[in-house]
Amino acid sequence: MTLEANKITMQRFVEFINTASETLAEELISPDAIFHVTGTPEPMRGPAGYLSIIGMMRGGFPDIQWTLEELVAEGDRVAARFIMRGTHQGVFFGVPPSGKKVVVQAMNIYRLSGDKFVEEYGQPDMFGLLQQIGAIPSL
Repeated sequence: MTLEANKITMQRFVEFINTASETLAEELISPDAIFHVTGTPEPMRGPAGYLSIIGMMRGGFPDIQWTLEELVAEGDRVAARFIMRGTHQGVFFGVPPSGKKVVVQAMNIYRLSGDKFVEEYGQPDMFGLLQQIGAIPSL
């Protein structure tokens, strides 16, 4: 894929994660895709797996939105830096709602095949997120 094609695919991906659109999930996520998620023993798989990840985030932060800040692409790999913003309005990793607004970075590496995502290594700043909602004391 060209850099321009990767940029277009990533723009559609950001629309997908911000809307949790099942239609976009089917269009963008390979049925065989593997998503390595922090804190889970086994990877999530396929469109349903990624919608599960988004559902988990929306359970704690119903208004969560991601902004793509940077993108680096080479061959079938894309590295992306996101900023996640939302309000802690639901239980998240056992932490009751605090009403606090969060701003958290995430660094993800994707592998694409054509215009579909086939693998992701996601690295959100969970430590920073848990600090912001009061689950971990600030340093």
